[in-house]
Amino acid sequence: MLPGPIAITAARSSARSAARWSVLAGLVLLGLAGGAAARPFSEPDDRNLDRHGHYRSRDGSDVHRPARSLNGRKPAGASAKCRDGTWSFSHTHRGTCSRHGGVAQWEG
Repeated sequence: MLPGPIAITAARSSARSAARWSVLAGLVLLGLAGGAAARPFSEPDDRNLDRHGHYRSRDGSDVHRPARSLNGRKPAGASAKCRDGTWSFSHTHRGTCSRHGGVAQWEG
C-alpha cells in the first residue's frame, strides 16, 4: 500500500525543516567564529607612513593603525582605503575603517 498525500506532505515538510535547521546551525557557527576569515597579511613599512603604532584586533592579532602613505601610493600590506584617505591594514573586514569614515575601496 502506498502512503497517502498527507504522509507525503508531512515527510516533505520534515525534510525542509531539517534543512532549514542545518542552515541556521551553520550560520550560528559562522557567527561564533567571527564571521570573516582572516586574510593573509604583511606588516607595512613604517618609513612610508605618517603614523606609527598598533592596536589589538578582535581576533587577538596586532594590527598597524590606519595611516597615510608619504608618497601617495598604496602601502604594502594595506587591505582597504578609508574614506578619510588613510590606508587600513585590518586582517578582517569587520570594523575596518570604522573611525575613518568607512571603507572607500577594498584592496585585493
